[in-house]
Amino acid sequence: MNTNNNLYTVVYSTIIVVVVAAILAWAAMALKPKQDANIKAETISQMLDAAKIQAKGEAASNDAVLDKYAETIQAAFTVNAAGEKVKDLSTDRASLELADGLKAQNTNLKKGSDVELPVYIFGKDGKKVTVVPVYGAGLWGPVWGYVAFDEDLKTILGAYFDHESETPGLGAKIKDDPEFRAQFVGKKADFSAEPVFSVLKNAAQDNQVDAITGATMTSKGLGAAIGTWLAAYKPYFTANAPKEKCCDRPDCQCAEGVPCNHEHDHEEMKEEE
Repeated sequence: MNTNNNLYTVVYSTIIVVVVAAILAWAAMALKPKQDANIKAETISQMLDAAKIQAKGEAASNDAVLDKYAETIQAAFTVNAAGEKVKDLSTDRASLELADGLKAQNTNLKKGSDVELPVYIFGKDGKKVTVVPVYGAGLWGPVWGYVAFDEDLKTILGAYFDHESETPGLGAKIKDDPEFRAQFVGKKADFSAEPVFSVLKNAAQDNQVDAITGATMTSKGLGAAIGTWLAAYKPYFTANAPKEKCCDRPDCQCAEGVPCNHEHDHEEMKEEE
């Protein structure tokens, strides 16, 4: 064949393209299980860090991360906008199942469409720790993370956040600065407020933390993500939160949303007796 004519060039180029495409396709298929395992381990690491069960990067391998998850997870499931359970997620070590598609769920939240929001319940020091995700838009791309709650389903035990392309040294601090994330510990989600939680300058309330200096848009985006997602979980959290005792008497009960007058209530009990 004349290697200098156009036909040779076309045939040669076609063969090269087909061979390279085949190699890339094979490589993608061969590496997919490993990639999926890395994504699962990364997601679980973020949840375990938020729950203060295992600091991210502490585990030596993906298997160690999955082992810790299987050891501490008590329940995993999704709920709808009414706070009702939709389906269980497998917590068996051989078939661990996570809810993905946070971006799609975030879009559904904004549209008011049907959602399936994941809930992960871990056991730690004899207590139940509930972890839920948040997702939104930062300055340059998506931001997301996990927030862990104490048994009262109000008090935050910890949080972990990540991003796709925020500015190093500024917006990227939502992930890189442990002092920023430490602010969340002990804060409370206020499900009677709007927003439920905020990230802003000069935070002064229990449901607020200080924004990152020089990263206004990232802080605003993260705050909106947290507020939006926690508001979506309100039906589930309020329905499953333990009822608060209004006094130390076992027979003392309060009407929902109405603080009881201990002295007055006790006097009425005596009169009835």
